[in-house]
Amino acid sequence: MAAGGGVGGYDDESHCRAALREAFGDSSDSDADAPGAVSPTRGRGRGRRRWRWEAVAGVRGLWLCAAFLSADEQARLLAAIQREGWFSDAHNQAMRFGDLPSWAVELSALIREAICVGDVDDGVDTELTNEDEEACPLPSELLWREPFFDQMIANRYKPGEGICAHVDLMRFDDGIAIVSLESACVMHFSQAEQKGAALDTLKQGHSKSTKVPVYLNPGSLVLMSGDARYLWMHEINRKPGVQLWGGKELEQDWRTSVTLRKLMASPN
Repeated sequence: MAAGGGVGGYDDESHCRAALREAFGDSSDSDADAPGAVSPTRGRGRGRRRWRWEAVAGVRGLWLCAAFLSADEQARLLAAIQREGWFSDAHNQAMRFGDLPSWAVELSALIREAICVGDVDDGVDTELTNEDEEACPLPSELLWREPFFDQMIANRYKPGEGICAHVDLMRFDDGIAIVSLESACVMHFSQAEQKGAALDTLKQGHSKSTKVPVYLNPGSLVLMSGDARYLWMHEINRKPGVQLWGGKELEQDWRTSVTLRKLMASPN
């Protein structure tokens, strides 16, 4: 299990699921049957597919769950986003703070469940994991914070549109999740310019010019914490000739993404 012994009392799957039921209710208590709902409780139990987490080699704190959402869940999530009516020719981004749409709250719950009960790739280099805990896609203090996420960005990209290399603003806490929908793409990670103590903290082994590619298929989930969140920039360059994977150029179509973050607590 992904959460393993790193979550204190929640050290086995039954305890983890009990905590989720207490926090979010059983499937009968939710609006999972509402059109477009992406239910965190739907399908729990032995019939639920197994999530598998992979630590991305070379970037400490970067985890990928390639099969996070099924095709049906992707379709329902995309329909829920489209019903918000956020996007137009002039606007391709929507941001929400505090109270998130119900589908985003359910998506957050599903992410937490996937972390708790998903399997971690046994082939992960131990150097990439937290020496003080069993390998887990998210540290326990982030996994069990409340609220889990309270800020959301939904983006709708035309073919060729992407994002420049950046590190998310420091107004946001550690632990960031990105869900990809529609067109597949490659996200590249590169070391950010660091000074002083931050440079000492950065795990060396790659030159600053090295870019670590991560293939984001539709329905995939990326988690960034620690070094991956603070010391590495991420970007998606979808210009012709750049989106390469397996020796072939990926066909670029419309792409939708949902980013979930937690605002830093106010000093007051």
